[in-house]
Amino acid sequence: MGAKLRVAGWIALGTVAGALATMQLQAIARNSVSQLPLEELQQLAAVFGMVKSDYVEPVDEKKLITDAIGGMVAGLDPHSQYFDKKSFKEFREGTTGRFVGVGIEIGMEDGLVKVVSPIEGSPAFRAGLKSGDLITKIDDTMVKGLTMDQAVKRMRGEPNTKVVLTIFRKSESRSFPVTITREEIRMQSVRSKVVEPGYAWLRVSQFQDRTVDDFARKLEDIYKQDPNLKGLVLDLRNDPGGLLESSVAISSAFLPADSVVVSTNGQIAESKAVFKASPEFYLRRGGADPLRKLPEALKTVPLIVLVNEGSASASEIVAGALQDHHRATVMGAQTFGKGSVQTVRQLSPETALKITTARYYTPSGKSIQAKGIVPDVMLDETAEGNLFAALRVREADLEKHLQSGQGSEVKDMAREKAREEARKKLETETAKAAAPAKPLPEFGSGEDFQLSQALNRLKGKPVLFSKTMTERKAEAETN
Repeated sequence: MGAKLRVAGWIALGTVAGALATMQLQAIARNSVSQLPLEELQQLAAVFGMVKSDYVEPVDEKKLITDAIGGMVAGLDPHSQYFDKKSFKEFREGTTGRFVGVGIEIGMEDGLVKVVSPIEGSPAFRAGLKSGDLITKIDDTMVKGLTMDQAVKRMRGEPNTKVVLTIFRKSESRSFPVTITREEIRMQSVRSKVVEPGYAWLRVSQFQDRTVDDFARKLEDIYKQDPNLKGLVLDLRNDPGGLLESSVAISSAFLPADSVVVSTNGQIAESKAVFKASPEFYLRRGGADPLRKLPEALKTVPLIVLVNEGSASASEIVAGALQDHHRATVMGAQTFGKGSVQTVRQLSPETALKITTARYYTPSGKSIQAKGIVPDVMLDETAEGNLFAALRVREADLEKHLQSGQGSEVKDMAREKAREEARKKLETETAKAAAPAKPLPEFGSGEDFQLSQALNRLKGKPVLFSKTMTERKAEAETN
């Protein structure tokens, strides 16, 4: 089954924004013309004609058709989408991990763009940008007031073009301009370090084309530094997902050969598949298995998987597989709950349709759609608790979300009331506060509370588990 899927194209699983997909290089009609609802199509044509002839001002015919397609698909669920030229380009950049820009991982702080880390070897890295730098201007545009997406778009552009970033460096209490020439960037989706002798941390931020190779290389480096590893923390927090094959490969690195990693099921034959911990299920273009050189000890090293509400889709596959096979202890917060597969069918060289074609299931047969992976150990974000936990959006909160297909989900009205009360309380507290809330520490840093608790678990020390977090049941959509 897996071979058939790879011949047709590729499957990927990803974020709410839509990096969970299968690419196929041909457009195919699943239904014959005789099955189409002709009366409704005549109404569509009639409305098109009326808008074109009677609207107050001339309208673009192509835009009308594009909007009609977009509306039709958007009415299905939150993850089905029509890709126009621009959005299709962005989608492909997201799954390949390649884009043209300056090369920084960013966040937001006090309304400014914060450099979380310059990507090694990138133009920003060579220009001397440092973690913690704040970007106050992009060319002549002030960053204050821009969304993160708007800031990103201004920093990206065509190869060999220049962008001037105004940097405020707190440690030096000064601002200065930096001129950077844009070039193609390869995102680093894997980071790692030996935290202390015997214990290592490995973070996967997204499942992309190069993730498995980077994952294997980082693990080889860890074992070179410390051949007698006593415990490993696999950090999947805020990992929105990505390529299915990458999630199968990373699961396979820790599981016995031929263990079931994930299964999918839907209406079309290609959606009914079982993926196992074997190279034939994750090698997409042939060639050598990137996991072949990993030490055998990786199959038995004590393992913690860290997840949170931002862990979605492909990262949920990994967490669910390792949890079901009792290979790892999952710690953190209940995950996002995106348990559906989308197929991307190319309509033209520059446009495509992404449509939900299947649900996926953990090895024990559980659908996590609208529910997520429930950790074995619930952890707060900080020692003080979870300030914004009640406000975080998950799959079950999205309008028109797909149900799990494994029971009668019920909308949790008590939780909705609690969310509203928490929102009002936060707004009141924020208005009264003299300073904005302190941002959460960077993942993997010495102040990372959840990482410290994961290390405690590996060492057999007491863990400060959450006394307030409880399992959130799957919820049905209410219109």
